[in-house]
Amino acid sequence: MSNTAQSLAGKRIASLLDENSFVEIGGYITARNTDFNMQQAQTPGDGVVTGYGLIDGHLVYVYSQDSSVLGGTIGEMHAKKIAGIYDMALNMGAPVIGLLDCAGLRLQEATDALNAFGEIYKKQALASGIVPQITAVFGRCGGGLALVPGLTDFTFMEGSKAELFVNAPNALDGNVKEKCDTASAQFQSEEAGLVDFVGTEDEIMAQIRELVCMLPANNEDDLSYEECTDDLNRACADLANAAGDTTILLSNIADDNNFLEVKAAYAPDMVTGFLRLNGTTVGAVANRTEAYDEEGTLKESYDCALSARGAVKAAEFVNFCDAFEIPVLSLTNVAGFKATKCSEKRIAKAAAQLTAAFVNATVPKVNVVIGKAFGSAYVAMNSKAIGADVTFAWSQAQIGMMDAQLAAKIMYADEDAKVINEKAAEYAALQSSAMAAAKRGYVDNIIEAEDTRKYVIGAFEMLFTKRDDRPAKKHGTI
Repeated sequence: MSNTAQSLAGKRIASLLDENSFVEIGGYITARNTDFNMQQAQTPGDGVVTGYGLIDGHLVYVYSQDSSVLGGTIGEMHAKKIAGIYDMALNMGAPVIGLLDCAGLRLQEATDALNAFGEIYKKQALASGIVPQITAVFGRCGGGLALVPGLTDFTFMEGSKAELFVNAPNALDGNVKEKCDTASAQFQSEEAGLVDFVGTEDEIMAQIRELVCMLPANNEDDLSYEECTDDLNRACADLANAAGDTTILLSNIADDNNFLEVKAAYAPDMVTGFLRLNGTTVGAVANRTEAYDEEGTLKESYDCALSARGAVKAAEFVNFCDAFEIPVLSLTNVAGFKATKCSEKRIAKAAAQLTAAFVNATVPKVNVVIGKAFGSAYVAMNSKAIGADVTFAWSQAQIGMMDAQLAAKIMYADEDAKVINEKAAEYAALQSSAMAAAKRGYVDNIIEAEDTRKYVIGAFEMLFTKRDDRPAKKHGTI
């Protein structure tokens, strides 16, 4: 094994993988360029450590940039090593994990370096939807390199010193780093939505390991199942009280109460993440109106509405699940679309993307209406109309065009309060109750909140052999 494994880049790989499982590939490769006296520079591994190893017994391919070698800059041979890892991962059907710490393009190699960037982009694009791709940013990731995490499925970022940007904060008109650090983990996770997880290096390594164990190895060979020791019929007492904070709800119904949320800091009104149900990995998409801290104190409230950011976040997640044959569970609690000027710029397109994601997904899809389900926002949230295989509703759920009181005020605008209240009650019974929707076939079963785990597990077991043939086409355009 070459001495590149003893670098910080190599040590990061060692801390990520199972002990003594890493096998380095291309450790003796160096830069070939001789312009600007490059032949005098020592470039062990050409600034990147590449190879394969195991995470909890699962095969993964890894590359880790070495900032001590020419700043970890990307040149011809650096890129060829990464491209080679991608070729092996595609042939073997295993995830690719990139640990990024790079000063960017290698100026001494100019067009060779530009071509190198393109080679990496191409491999990533071709691998998308075939093997899971994960990146973690530990140092600088700027300029064209910022496209690398953008082309992967999940991005982790060290919270204190890592930088991720296309244009540096000081290069933005009217901005300086001290005013708004657009390269920070906080900005990229909360505002840009590019980063899924933020933490220390040790926390990131642990989170990547947990995520890899949740995911299938590729789009055909599902290795994401493990034996379930939790009670399949376990009642979840007081689950109705968690309807506001669906991260808590999903944790309660998951095997061993383990729910792994992704993009938690971005569009927190929409929850996305993974859980196991009867040992099988399931992707979850859920509306959220409240957020509680670990002590059970309410820390934030959100509108009972579908936002543009939330819709895009959910659509991208559903697309990932569908690509890797991961069943999707949705928890619906939405009274309409978010009504702000900012949201109005994007909400129509964003909601259309979410609708298309659910419609196009051929994996098993189960929807549970846990609160309000009004208007087109409800339709977009995996309703039976757009393809949910099984739809449950809690007994107190409301499903319809709009709130019954508001509907009565519109229909009987000239009547007094007594008449409006009477008509609102009538409208709720006839048009806005879970029972009314069930009578029309829009809900398959009305259940009590505490029985959600049992019913959802049963539905996914029934859907295990689902086949869904679609008209032939190259791809959609939404």
